[in-house]
Amino acid sequence: MNAFDFTFSDLIAGYVTGYDASSDTLGLKTSDGREFQVRLTPTTFAELVRNLGHGYQDATSQLRSLLAPGRFLHAYGVFYPEPGPRFEAKHVVLFGRTDKEYLFEKQNWWIHQVLQLVDFYIRSEFGAGPIDFQQYRTNLSLEGQKLPSGRQETDTISRMVYGFATAYMMTGLDEYLEVAERGVEYMAKHLCFHDLSEGICYWYNAVDIKNDGTEQKNFASEFGDDFDAIPCYEQIYALAGPTQTFRVTGDRKILDLLLKPTINLFHKHFEDKTNFPDGTPRRGYYSHVDPITLSPLSPSLDEGGHTNRDRKNWNSVGDHIPAYMINLYLATGDKEYADFLEDCCDTVVKYFPDYEHSPFVQEKFFGDWTRDQNYGQQKNRAIVGHNLKIAWNLMRMNNLRPKSSYVALAEKIAALMPAAGGDSQRGGWYDMVERELQPGQKFHRLVWHDRKAWWQQEQGILAYLILDGVIQKPEYERLARESSAFYNAWILDTTSGGVYFNVLANGQPYALGGERSKGSHAMGTYHAAELAFLAAVYTNLLCRKEPMDLYFKPRPGAWPGNILRVAPDLLPPSSVRLMQVWINGQEHKDFDPVKMTVTLPPSQTDLRVRVRLVPQAVTFSADTLGTSNGVARIALAGSLGPEGVDYLKEQVEDAIASGCHALVLEVADLVYLGEEAVRYLTLTKEHQGPDFAITFTNVKAQVKDALSASELGQEVTETVAAAAGDVAAGSPATK
Repeated sequence: MNAFDFTFSDLIAGYVTGYDASSDTLGLKTSDGREFQVRLTPTTFAELVRNLGHGYQDATSQLRSLLAPGRFLHAYGVFYPEPGPRFEAKHVVLFGRTDKEYLFEKQNWWIHQVLQLVDFYIRSEFGAGPIDFQQYRTNLSLEGQKLPSGRQETDTISRMVYGFATAYMMTGLDEYLEVAERGVEYMAKHLCFHDLSEGICYWYNAVDIKNDGTEQKNFASEFGDDFDAIPCYEQIYALAGPTQTFRVTGDRKILDLLLKPTINLFHKHFEDKTNFPDGTPRRGYYSHVDPITLSPLSPSLDEGGHTNRDRKNWNSVGDHIPAYMINLYLATGDKEYADFLEDCCDTVVKYFPDYEHSPFVQEKFFGDWTRDQNYGQQKNRAIVGHNLKIAWNLMRMNNLRPKSSYVALAEKIAALMPAAGGDSQRGGWYDMVERELQPGQKFHRLVWHDRKAWWQQEQGILAYLILDGVIQKPEYERLARESSAFYNAWILDTTSGGVYFNVLANGQPYALGGERSKGSHAMGTYHAAELAFLAAVYTNLLCRKEPMDLYFKPRPGAWPGNILRVAPDLLPPSSVRLMQVWINGQEHKDFDPVKMTVTLPPSQTDLRVRVRLVPQAVTFSADTLGTSNGVARIALAGSLGPEGVDYLKEQVEDAIASGCHALVLEVADLVYLGEEAVRYLTLTKEHQGPDFAITFTNVKAQVKDALSASELGQEVTETVAAAAGDVAAGSPATK
């Protein structure tokens, strides 16, 4: 009964255990230890994982020689109900050129991805014209075309603004900051209402642009369970874009006119300030308020089949943390915001665990924190991504205000989720599942189908990356890599651009209804850009020990005391330091490497600030400052011993590949030059021919002695030459 006597296509993600050439079969062991025999066929094709904007990279001819034991790969193919190896691979995705390499761990992988992501949305929303948010539309097709609607939703504009402010922080390209700033200006003018008598502001759900250009504002939500109420999460996500833009520019109008008044709204109308009968504060934030009275206890919230009166949920408590509050604290360092963060995290730790009933946290509550398991469509169901999101954010907060309870719950979730909400067969994380197993069930039932949403993959990647970076258990590194592999192999739309809303369990796009889109009530640039930014931060600074550059553009006098805070995230104390600073292209020495703050010089104009953050273990940095007329200018800093040669080589080879015929090596901040590096540069010059020039500038101390003492040093020119012209900087490399 129910025998599998039919063929079906599916995906296996696993580690190679061996390859038998005689049968053209490889062993593939899944994340949870099950082994499959996978047969290759004459039509099996293989490729290297592609980033957005990258072309197809064929690996078919080399595939069999690349099947070293331990290599992680994805094999998509067909199961046959027959004896012997029953799975035949049709499509193989490799994640590196060697069995130890993961291309998405390269220093600039996520930086390149965010560039491609925001460029897709610029084309989709504004085309080749000016940045005019009057032309913005929330709803976009799979290909990025505007759908026939005049809808402009506040939260999706805010999410888009977040993406562009983040892209500026990662690249320093002014056109991205222009989009972010114009978006904030548009939000403030068209989507925000100030109640001066209360000192609050609240955000409209949306504006509809009519055919004649006039506006119809929609105050209350129009979506499902939130209909005709003001949900807390909509007000929360309205702050995501303005906060990230404020972090870049320090524009006080954003803080004083948008951020602080909305936070006042949360405290005055959403915060539960009542007590239990014993006098203990109930704490937390209500999920909805009435649009007229702004009361969370209004009977109207239970009208029309809705049950929003006196309710709390994950979104109303936990979403404050990643959406805006951590970024606001990073920008200001204000104790008020750290206290807010701590209160939210303490509330989550106290009330959300429900492990006597389920491996998933409880997400919906009545005002007194009793469980609400009959709410709307969620009922007694779990959203896998929310569990992972809790683990990720508790680990962040633990780096600011350490508590054993934060780490304990984060690790509890990290241990439970792979089996309860993950897909150990194919990789990735499921969407909504039933929280409790019924008699005879082994798997938590999937509520809709076996889909995997892009934003829930983000939560899994970031949770295990920060766990790996902080706690450094091998299983966290493995799960971070497996999660990243699924996202980069299947969520990226390498044909049209952007990312898919949903894919099925086997990685194939789910492109039906509202999920056949790149812009919607639920989707903008936020989650994909947030992932790109923080995956780069955690991968480079915590896990792989690489440098990372960030860019800021503070307004004149924006920051109190002219102190710019540049910490990328809440990271473990003393794990990262500020190594170098440039202001308007010139090196700047007035900074605190431990606090990661920059003392800005007085200025009447905006300053362009570039900072280099490095792990404490980093001793060498190589960075391409720019190329002009075939000359690459590369800055070397720190100590260049044998371990640093590969990082130097990466910058030099990139320069040569781009067509450069000369290198200018700026070594003012290089304190040691090893003979291995001298030999490498000499050999490079020899291979490139007599017309290839290598010039050292600002040579001093040991570096000068090393060049003079080496017999090979005569092959390089030692001068104090004029620097090559500036263009957009490349990606740094360090040891």
